[in-house]
Amino acid sequence: MGQPSRMRAVENGGIVELRLLMSHVMESGQRRDAAGVLVPAHHIERLEVECGGRTVLQARLGPSVSRDPYLQLRFRGAKGERLVVRWVDNRGDSRSDEATVS
Repeated sequence: MGQPSRMRAVENGGIVELRLLMSHVMESGQRRDAAGVLVPAHHIERLEVECGGRTVLQARLGPSVSRDPYLQLRFRGAKGERLVVRWVDNRGDSRSDEATVS
């Protein structure tokens, strides 16, 4: 579903800084279209980030999060570790993207 997440993970002194931009419409279900009909809710519900096989973030998102959510976080890690980002939305669509810590 959608375009791949854009990720940049850089390690400095044993700390990895991850910048993550997820491509998603994030509709709240409260907006009306030009005809006055409610646009159905469509938003990310669960997000998980793994680095080197261990979970570094689990989050529950909802309709109040803006379109194309951006997250920035820091955690312990090392260069060369595999980074995996997974999310599931309220319609059951899911996405998984991978990167390597530089």
